[in-house]
Amino acid sequence: MDSIIPEKSYFRIGEVSKILNVEPYVIRYWESEFKTVKPVRTKTSQRLYRKKDVQELLTIRNLLYQQRFTINGAKKQLMKMRDQDESTATVNEKLIFIKKELEHIRKIMR
Repeated sequence: MDSIIPEKSYFRIGEVSKILNVEPYVIRYWESEFKTVKPVRTKTSQRLYRKKDVQELLTIRNLLYQQRFTINGAKKQLMKMRDQDESTATVNEKLIFIKKELEHIRKIMR
């Protein structure tokens, strides 16, 4: 992903459009298709995208444009990617717990 996301909390749709190099209507369409992209709405109903939304949109753009997934294929791939991230986090948590327990046993053995 060659796009650089500026260090900001919120982005307007025009800024996101420039980062992704797609038209704003494409972003609005992806928002309707991919429920993981949920911009905050202002009082005037203007969309404000958080950094995580922009990162998700970059992933979606990559899946659709570079890897040539269909919308449904991209949805499935995103779910797989999320499942892998969760399982990796679970394994890391277990390893941290095991390490703490081993350190505890080591202290007892001294």
